[in-house]
Parts: sequence; C-alpha cells; structure tokens
Amino acid sequence: MNMSQHASVRSQQRAIPQILIDLLLQFGTSVSAGAGASKVFFDKAARRRLNAYAGPLARQFDEHLDLYAVVASDSSIITVAHRIDRIHRH
Repeated sequence: MNMSQHASVRSQQRAIPQILIDLLLQFGTSVSAGAGASKVFFDKAARRRLNAYAGPLARQFDEHLDLYAVVASDSSIITVAHRIDRIHRH
C-alpha cells in the first residue's frame, strides 16, 4: 500500500508506527469518506479480528488502536490520525 507524502509526514508527527497502519489496513472496518475515499478504523468487530489473529500479543496494541486512515480509491493512504471522536456511519 502506497502512502502519500502527507500521510508519511503525519504518521511521523503523530507517532503512529507503520505496524499499526498495517494492522489497521488488514483488520480495520471501512466506511465511505466521500469522493471515492474510505475511512478505515478499529471498531469492536475489527478489534475482535485482531485479537483472534494476534492472541495474547494483542493486549500490547489495545491502547494504541484509536486511530484511523483515509484511503483513496486507488488504495493509497491519504492521511492517518488518532481517533478522538466517534466515527459516524451513514
């Protein structure tokens, strides 16, 4: 998955490591963000999928899973950020 220059800079500024972005893209839930983009985040179901995959190691990630990524229609990551508010599904 390609990251835009903006996403790369933001992930560094916001201290979001690449492993969390990879886990987010693999196990996260996706909703439309408009203009063909989608927002990927960890909801309860995504956290369960991650726990089933990582087993006891998943506890190490629990406090770091409140984040999201905006992915363009061409599968490139536009930006990543910490999720502070609830994501509303339409």
